[in-house]
Amino acid sequence: MEIAAELVQIIINEEVDQQIVVVRESAGQQRAFPIVIGMPEILAIDRRLKGIELPRPMTHDLLEEIIEQMGGVLQKVVITELREHTFYAALHVLQDGEMLEIDSRPSDALALTAGRSIPLFVDDQIFEQLKM
Repeated sequence: MEIAAELVQIIINEEVDQQIVVVRESAGQQRAFPIVIGMPEILAIDRRLKGIELPRPMTHDLLEEIIEQMGGVLQKVVITELREHTFYAALHVLQDGEMLEIDSRPSDALALTAGRSIPLFVDDQIFEQLKM
């Protein structure tokens, strides 16, 4: 089962390469968990959350534009799995009446949703795994 969630915090530490984002369920118990991501991804998330436009498209801007130019609409992002300390995610793109599920790193998926009205979900089994 997919649980509605939101990106609630980004923690940028310029002294190390590993950065942290915190995802929390939107309602209910409001369970939360951190995901460790890289510096380029956290800077992209931060820039998009702040609405900072650059003169040339960065990677996540480019991906968003490619999806749109190919007639797709990013419907939602789902953090799907936690396996061997690695999170997995999927982009759900509606194109020509067909829902495409595209494998993604959570950091890239979150960068695409940052500052946009795109729903974020977490598979409930992740919250169950993290309770242990």
